[in-house]
Amino acid sequence: MKEQTEDLFLPVTSLKGVGAKTAESLASLGINSVYDLLFYFPFRYDDLETLPLDQIMDGQKVLLKGIVTTEPFVSHFGYRKSRLSFKMRIDHEVIMVNFFNQAWLKKSIETGAEIAIYGKYNVVRQSLSGYKVVAQKEEDKDLMPIYSVNKHIKQKKLQSLIDLAIGADLTLIKDTVPLELRRKYRLMTDQEIITNLHHPQDSNSAKLARRSAIFREFFLFQVQLAQIVNQRDSHLQGISKKYDLEAVKDLITSLPFELSQDQKKVVNEIYADMHEPIQMHRLLQGDVGSGKTVVAVFAIYAAITAGFQATLMVPTEILAQQHFNKIDSILRPLGVRVALLTGTTKELEKQEIYRELKDGTINVVVGTHALIQPKVEFKDLGLVIIDEQHRFGVNQRSELVAKGDNPDILAMTATPIPRTLALTVYGDMAVSEIHTLPNGRKPIESQWVTSNHLDRVLIKMRQQLEAGFQIYVVTPLISESEKSDLKNAEDLHKKIAEYFSDYNVALLHGQMKGDDKNDIMSEFVQGNINILVTTSVIEVGVDVPNANMMIIFNAERFGLSQLHQLRGRIGRGQTASYCFFVSDPKNEEAKRRMEIISTTSDGFELAQEDLKLRGEGDVFGKAQSGLPQFKTGDVVTNYNTLVVAKKEARNLINDDPNLEKEENHFLKKVIQYTNKLQND
Repeated sequence: MKEQTEDLFLPVTSLKGVGAKTAESLASLGINSVYDLLFYFPFRYDDLETLPLDQIMDGQKVLLKGIVTTEPFVSHFGYRKSRLSFKMRIDHEVIMVNFFNQAWLKKSIETGAEIAIYGKYNVVRQSLSGYKVVAQKEEDKDLMPIYSVNKHIKQKKLQSLIDLAIGADLTLIKDTVPLELRRKYRLMTDQEIITNLHHPQDSNSAKLARRSAIFREFFLFQVQLAQIVNQRDSHLQGISKKYDLEAVKDLITSLPFELSQDQKKVVNEIYADMHEPIQMHRLLQGDVGSGKTVVAVFAIYAAITAGFQATLMVPTEILAQQHFNKIDSILRPLGVRVALLTGTTKELEKQEIYRELKDGTINVVVGTHALIQPKVEFKDLGLVIIDEQHRFGVNQRSELVAKGDNPDILAMTATPIPRTLALTVYGDMAVSEIHTLPNGRKPIESQWVTSNHLDRVLIKMRQQLEAGFQIYVVTPLISESEKSDLKNAEDLHKKIAEYFSDYNVALLHGQMKGDDKNDIMSEFVQGNINILVTTSVIEVGVDVPNANMMIIFNAERFGLSQLHQLRGRIGRGQTASYCFFVSDPKNEEAKRRMEIISTTSDGFELAQEDLKLRGEGDVFGKAQSGLPQFKTGDVVTNYNTLVVAKKEARNLINDDPNLEKEENHFLKKVIQYTNKLQND
């Protein structure tokens, strides 16, 4: 029996029989330690209760038990496709059972033997499309957990590994949520959560365990936020930035455009914060193309005129290059030294940047994660700006902030979320919003078309190309998939290149090497590429004013917020722009999304609609999030739980700031472990 709680956080290879190859497969699911295995919960359950045939609905998934009455027979059809068939007697009736592409099951099916099969029942044909042969130990349960897996690791293997972890280490699990709170909100212990989610006795125990798991997950996150806020408030309150208003006026007159009313309002809010001797913590939400970068420039210039340095951290190299180009073009004429630091910056150039940041020669540096490296030291960092801040972990953001003496912090996001949600999730940050487009911008003309009207789109494309404009063609997939009829980027690129053979058509997708992606984008920015066929890799940060048309294939496969993000890549010049959503939706919800996106251009309104239609799980997942990614909870559906978790986390940290009390020791260890993961 292990005695050290730390053993929970050891790599999965510490479990008996788990080797490097299995560990690699688990890592593809984000499972690296024994702790990760224990807290990797099912996303749903299949009901294994058997029903009489006359009570089963057509197409219902069900468990059926019976006697095999015929020899199993395997037939082959198509490319590498097979069907395993046999008959099974259930009481006085006989049904046909078919397993597709599971021919290997034949050796485990014996005539005259009893068998239990989980599958989908066809009432008319009296047949069962089998998903799996259910073992005796699974038959004894009413619910079978279903986990999110991938091609590297299958359900059965994952379940056996989780059971291995439960058998070896469950007794080491203490409690994350204190006893007082568990009693107050009727929550399970961590051990009970694990047992009842992986091996529920019934649907009610699984439901109660998930409720407890959701609170636990939100509580963990809010405790980390509360600690950061507490540490921040316990230090110096910040330094007042005595910026030069006359210099700021020079910046205003140097711009070839006037700020929008929303931009002016937000700049004033930021300047008021910076002038106070209190560290600024502000979140700027702005619709795509609303001009957040220009607002950031004003904040940067104010900090510089007050004698401080500034930094802007972004999630991708493409975005870093884009911001650098824009900020440098505006501030260099005013005598500001701007630098760019990314993972691909050449070593000699890096050393020069390190030296000039330390001696203060560089006023502002734009970069990626490379900014949080230990070698990056500032002479006097006064302003930290983080773009698309949800792409960075809590500790990555904190590491950058720690490079200054309580510098002001401005976070920016182009994925608007409701203000109440933002205030709850982002702790004590003040929230600013830009709703209007910059002056002179024309709204994008959007249209939903079905694939049988594609000829209209092609005609419009040729018109725009002949007028000298550039075009984006977007598709969800990279390469052909047997399981999908989606237009894929490689195939689409070939067809578009053939149709527009007199123009330069290029392909861009996320699996390309960084240098190749940067080269293609650079060529597109310079106007050497006429049509860019791409996946959603261009969703954030690409700014090409001459690109005034976008066609998004299989648009129903994207959420409203993501479609809006993509559309935001055009309409960045002074001319009319056109976006076509090519879609043949199969259901009413998909049709509704196409109607909304083609008639609405307000990102805040679309975010609200997306929440109503799809919920947080889809809207704020992956690159789209705008919110931290939770595995169990949903910040929209479980919003009230999030609010309660925030309140209780603040109370806990006020009472025990460093989690020194014995009852909080396990909570402290879990937070240390999650922080380490974020830093790695």
